[in-house]
Amino acid sequence: MEAKSIYLPDELTERLTRVAGVTGRTKTSLATEAIRRYLDDLEDLFLVETSWQEVQEGRSKTISLEEIADQYTLDD
Repeated sequence: MEAKSIYLPDELTERLTRVAGVTGRTKTSLATEAIRRYLDDLEDLFLVETSWQEVQEGRSKTISLEEIADQYTLDD
């Protein structure tokens, strides 16, 4: 694991300190989790935007739920 220094606005530092105290977790663990969740969300958003762009450009197609149900003989 690599140590990093970040500078946070006072308001965020105060909130981080308060939540760490209330939850009994370290500020590092809270910040790490927050960054991980943000990056997960950002990666998901990028994937959706890329996929949507491919559909719009005709490089990919969509399949309706009905077609999937028919293909896999799912009951409604």
